[in-house]
Amino acid sequence: MGALEGFRVLDLSRVLAGPWCGQILADLGAEVIKVERPKRGDDTRAWGPPWMKDDEGRDTHEAAYYQSTNRNKLSVAIDIATPEGQEVVRALALESDVVIENYKTGSLKKYGLDYETLSKLNPKLIYCSITGFGQTGPRAEEPGYDFIIQGMGGLMSVTGEKDDLPGGGPQKLGIAFSDITTGLYSTIAIQAALLNRNITGLGQYIDMALLDVQIATLANQGMNYLASGKVPGRYGNAHANIVPYQVFKACDRDFIIACGNDTQFIQLCQAIGLPELPNDPKFTRNADRIKHREDITDLLSTHFASKTADEWVAAIHAAKVPVGVINNLEQAFEEPQVVERKMLVDMPHPQRQHLKVIGSPIKMSRTPIEYKRAPPMLGQHTDEILSRILSKSTLDELKSKGIVE
Repeated sequence: MGALEGFRVLDLSRVLAGPWCGQILADLGAEVIKVERPKRGDDTRAWGPPWMKDDEGRDTHEAAYYQSTNRNKLSVAIDIATPEGQEVVRALALESDVVIENYKTGSLKKYGLDYETLSKLNPKLIYCSITGFGQTGPRAEEPGYDFIIQGMGGLMSVTGEKDDLPGGGPQKLGIAFSDITTGLYSTIAIQAALLNRNITGLGQYIDMALLDVQIATLANQGMNYLASGKVPGRYGNAHANIVPYQVFKACDRDFIIACGNDTQFIQLCQAIGLPELPNDPKFTRNADRIKHREDITDLLSTHFASKTADEWVAAIHAAKVPVGVINNLEQAFEEPQVVERKMLVDMPHPQRQHLKVIGSPIKMSRTPIEYKRAPPMLGQHTDEILSRILSKSTLDELKSKGIVE
C-alpha cells in the first residue's frame, strides 16, 4: 500500500503546477482522477513535439510534456461547461477527499464547482486552488504564467551573468521553477490539511499562488536584501554568500567547485597545489574571500587552465571538497548514482510496451512509491470511473451528447 492509499483526489487542473501536485499525490498512493476536456484534454497534450513513439517508432501525438506530470493518474473526459457535466463532477467530488483546480479566480463558481458549493455537499473536502496571483489582491483575476512570475518575483534579477559580461542580463531558469515549486508547496498543504482533518473531521480551502511561492523561495537572497537593504545582483554561476562556489574552466571544459566553509577551502588549496593560499589575509575566511571575490576568482581561474577538468575533479574529490562536472541530460541520466537510485523507470503504455519516465525522488521504507499507471491517454478511464456513479444507460446518453468521452 502507498502512504496515501485510500484517499481520492479529483484533479481539475491542467498544464504544470496543479498536475505536478496531483502526480506526487498519485505516486504516494492516492487515487487521482484527472478530469479533462473531451476531444482536446489538458493543454499540454498538444505541447509537442517531441511526442512519445510507439513500439514501431512512429509518433503517437502523446506529448512528452504531458507525460512528464501525469503518471499514476486516471483520465476522465467530461465537459464541465455543461450542466450535465457539472453534475457528474459534483458527484465525483462527493466521493473525493481532495479537489485540485487551477482555473482563473472565480471561474468555477459559475459552474457550481467552487469550494463554497462543494464543501456544502462534502464538508470533509479539502479544496486546493492554484493560481498565478492568489484569490485576493489587485491582480487576483489575472492568469499567471511561470515566465512572468519568475520575472515579477525577483528570480530573474538574481539569475544570469552580470550585465557587463558577455551574455549578461536577466535569465529565466531552464525549467518552470515557480510552477514546480508551487506544485510541491501545494502537496505539503494538502497533506497537512488531511492530517488536520483527522483531528477536526473537517476539510478546508487552500489558496496557493505562484507569485507567493516565488517570493517565499527567494530564500537567502531575499533575506540578504532584508538584512542589508542592498538589492542583490546577478552572479552568474557564482554564489552570493560563499567563495569559491562557482564554475571554473579547465583546459578542456568547465567544472564546478562548491567550497562551503573555511576548512574545505584549506583542503581545496592543498589538493590543487596552492597550500599557502589560505595564509593570505585576503583569503583566510569566507568573509575575506567575498570582499576580494575578483582576486581569488582570477587567481584560481588562471591556475585551473593548466589541467583537464577530470584531473581537477579527481584531485579535489579525493580531498572531500564538493566538486563535479556539468552534465547534459544524457550524461545526467547515465550517471552511476542516478542509475543506482532508479531514477528512470519503465512503465507499460497502451501504445508503447516500455515507456521510460523519470521516477519519484521519494524513497520510503514501508510504503514505497509504486509505478502503477503510465500517463493516461485522454478519457482512458472514463468508463471505469463513471460507472461507479452512473448507470450504463446514463453514461451512454452522456457519451452520445459528447458531454463525456
